[in-house]
Amino acid sequence: MIRFANIISGLIAGMILLSSCNDKKDDSPFAEIFSRPSYKGLTDSIRQDPTRDDLYFRRAVLLNKDDFPEPALADFRKAWALKKEEKYAFGISTILLGKNPDSAIVFLDQALRELPQSVLLGISLSRAYEAQNRTKEALEIANAILEKHPEQVDLLKIKAELLAKTGDGEAAVSTLEKAYALTPFDIELNHMLAFRYAETKNRRVLDLCDSLIRMDSLGIHADPYYYKGIYYSNINDKKKALALFDEAIRHDYNFLDAHIEKGIVLFEQKKFNDAYTAFNLAMTISPKYADAYYWMAKSQQAMGQKEEARLNYLRAYGLDKSLAQAKAAADSLDK
Repeated sequence: MIRFANIISGLIAGMILLSSCNDKKDDSPFAEIFSRPSYKGLTDSIRQDPTRDDLYFRRAVLLNKDDFPEPALADFRKAWALKKEEKYAFGISTILLGKNPDSAIVFLDQALRELPQSVLLGISLSRAYEAQNRTKEALEIANAILEKHPEQVDLLKIKAELLAKTGDGEAAVSTLEKAYALTPFDIELNHMLAFRYAETKNRRVLDLCDSLIRMDSLGIHADPYYYKGIYYSNINDKKKALALFDEAIRHDYNFLDAHIEKGIVLFEQKKFNDAYTAFNLAMTISPKYADAYYWMAKSQQAMGQKEEARLNYLRAYGLDKSLAQAKAAADSLDK
């Protein structure tokens, strides 16, 4: 009897141990990913102490870096559920923004109720509205933040982009000039301002681009020549524009926008064969560049090559469904 009782006790103990192991088993749909060598250490630590928000966050960062957005999102959400920290909410919003801006907006509205002073989350919300083409709401949020934090250069850049979308180029320039006064050595900002100067026919682009060229001791950057080319094209000095686009291409043969802008100038001069050559070169560099096919088609249409033009219009539309004008042009050639 004693021996039988010992066997029963052993069975019960084994069942308890097995049950305990099963309780710790990860039943997440991402269990296989979590068990991989890159994440196993953190996964084991989470099993030991599932209340530690920092462990979920660290694993989420690794997963996101390795292009596993779904399990990363799950971990960011778990960290956020355990503790309302800005970096956890930012991780969630960044992934949602790439997947579904509507969901990002809903989440950020809720997160900002928890952390109403977060500038980072406010900027993210502005970006989410921008992704939905809700420019007015995006601008309202940007302006509200800038009233309290006028030194936010990144937000001034965002505001300038939004103003440009509304067609207010001068206000975009003014906003970028405010940012430039704060951080004149921000290279990205210099380029943004130069482009806006060029687009608004502002001669200041010339001095700014010359300063960028002087800073380029190795002579490897093509952008300043491109911006100057845009400026001269916009003020109808096509000869200087072409020379500057050629100079940009000389510095960077793969500069697609420079090839396209050069082709557009040639097209406007009714040099359709030369324009086609420029656009075709851009297509050769990047065979999936929809704009190249669109402008090739326009050049072919101008030269009376209707069937070739129709095919390239359709290729452009196939690569970029936002090019509705390409589909319309192809349809018009069918009539």
